[in-house]
Amino acid sequence: MKAGLDPRLLRTVHLVPLTAYGADGKLNLDAQAQHIRRMYAAGIRVYMPGAGTSEFHSLSATEIVDIVRVTREASGPDALIFAPVGLQIGHAIEIGTRCREVGATGVMFMPFAHPYLSTAGIRDYYLEVLDRVQLPALVYKKSPFPSDALLLELAAHPWVVGVKYAENNMHDFRKVVTADQGRIEWLCGSAERFAPYYMLAGGTGFTTGAGNLCPHLTLAMHAAFAAGEFAQGMELQQHILPIEDYRAKDGDSYNISMLKHALATLGLDFGPPRPPQRQLTATDKTEIEKIVQTVMKAEAEIQNEMASAGFGKSK
Repeated sequence: MKAGLDPRLLRTVHLVPLTAYGADGKLNLDAQAQHIRRMYAAGIRVYMPGAGTSEFHSLSATEIVDIVRVTREASGPDALIFAPVGLQIGHAIEIGTRCREVGATGVMFMPFAHPYLSTAGIRDYYLEVLDRVQLPALVYKKSPFPSDALLLELAAHPWVVGVKYAENNMHDFRKVVTADQGRIEWLCGSAERFAPYYMLAGGTGFTTGAGNLCPHLTLAMHAAFAAGEFAQGMELQQHILPIEDYRAKDGDSYNISMLKHALATLGLDFGPPRPPQRQLTATDKTEIEKIVQTVMKAEAEIQNEMASAGFGKSK
């Protein structure tokens, strides 16, 4: 047990829910709640509302707090909800504090957008936010900062429960997981494309954006890898890869817009992402619609299998 949270609860799929906008460009909290209820019913238990695929950098502090609040209200009592914190240190403390008041389980430190970074400065930032917010925390690594050495130092902190690792260097990841000796959870931050390799190297869970469309597929994929059934897991991954490969095009710039259009084809229009995110062409939309048809057929099949086995039902 760490800071009131058993880190082993993180050994699952972590959903970054898309952010819903109405025709006026403002948050559509009713659609947001509808989506979270669907995700919870599918079996998703860890949420990162307002994070990267949720358009963190385009959201105000109040919008992030509202999304976290709705996620808490629309999910169940066993849902773990990590609010994203980053940018100016005052902004991070404000979001963390306000999100604690509306039911966040913890916070997740987003990658730094600042220039001129140093380990000493980053350490100071983390420690001040942890001290002021006092919630279980995940650290998101997507570049050389924070260093693996600093991550191991932070692993001893009572509020730090896990690392979302997304630098995709499996050798370094394996070394840092081994060095930690099980104090915290080490998670794949690069979604389904890289999750099998992270889990083989000691990762215990992974984040997902594709899960907004096919939660049953991604949960089944995680379950297969967690059980050591890597052949089965890789078969399930093949159904999800068309989504992930499309999102990764042109420097990952389709990451959000692809998922938003795909979700609209399923009857839940969240509006386009805010600038500077990529806006889709008619050709893009047609390509995405074809992918969705194929993926959702596999999703329906695995959903029926999981329902028969009783997976995802609330305790």
